[in-house]
Amino acid sequence: MVTRAAGRTQKARRSPWLRPEARLDRLIEAELADRQLRSLRYQLKITEARITEDIKTGGLDWITALRGPAIKELVKGGAIQLSLFDQRDMGAITSPDFPGERPIVCRNPDLAAERTRKREDLLMATERDLARIQAAVARKRHPLHGAAEIALAVGAVIDKHKMRKHFDLDIADDCFTFTRKANAIAAEAATDGLYVIRTSLAQAALGDEDTVCSYKSLALVERAFRCIKTVDLQVRPVHHWLAERVRADVFPCMLAYYLEWDMRQKLVPMLFDDTDKEAAEALRSSIVAPAQRSATAVTKQTTGVTPDGLPVHSFQTLLADLATLTRNTIVTAVAPDYPLTVTTRPTPVQRRALELLEVTV
Repeated sequence: MVTRAAGRTQKARRSPWLRPEARLDRLIEAELADRQLRSLRYQLKITEARITEDIKTGGLDWITALRGPAIKELVKGGAIQLSLFDQRDMGAITSPDFPGERPIVCRNPDLAAERTRKREDLLMATERDLARIQAAVARKRHPLHGAAEIALAVGAVIDKHKMRKHFDLDIADDCFTFTRKANAIAAEAATDGLYVIRTSLAQAALGDEDTVCSYKSLALVERAFRCIKTVDLQVRPVHHWLAERVRADVFPCMLAYYLEWDMRQKLVPMLFDDTDKEAAEALRSSIVAPAQRSATAVTKQTTGVTPDGLPVHSFQTLLADLATLTRNTIVTAVAPDYPLTVTTRPTPVQRRALELLEVTV
């Protein structure tokens, strides 16, 4: 048994393969990245290294987004004037840090308000917990004593709320004080709701609004990932190691997702999905503002009934309803050589779904 265990350990050390799940992640990311480079409708977050080494050398264009530290540097350097967003929520800028590119700065006021609220809640929660520690240090009976012990208690609070960067802490053997970093908090609040879309395409090739819309279509890719990996198709676990076999395992899942996508498009009148995209888009003040639902979609959601008078379904519940359709083969004792095929009578919901899918039973 010792020899076998040692052999397994040595084999594991020599093996250059990744776990199937890790290989699947790499494979799917590579496949989607290859597709998204050929289409402006599907854009992944591309790193600077990939832009420099792969995309620029290949003569390709891209659309991506800047991370938080890069946005703060643009604000600090004056490339982004925050007063610009007093009257508007989007604008293209130029920066020497991004030559030959077009950064598009967007500000979502709803997102800014939500981040401000969440930060204040976390700050207040941190202060409340730190005040308990401060009271424990100052109490006369059995006080919390020692810098190490106090630091452990403070570290637990900081690790819970992740607000260390916004507080000045002073820890001693018999004293503990804390104060907010007002300047740091104000500097972070100034960038609330800001995000920057970065593209190499010229204005004539793709306008600012179309560029932002194209980047936001990444949500469709993320939804496809979620559907394939967890919600509906559940491609995992993958019991393969070689790339060719993993591709062969993923390929039917991609076909299955396309079938599901096509079914969803046809079954939209029976689902909670919005059937009036134009009306929903008209309610949206700008491409930066949150997406809105049309009056038809809101009515379906609040009443739970379609315009046809049928109950509204999610895609999963509708499939479960359709799964109750059965086809029975009956053999009688009188004529055993002549089986009868009997199909259950569809309900109104099932009949409508089959009509939309153009399927006959």
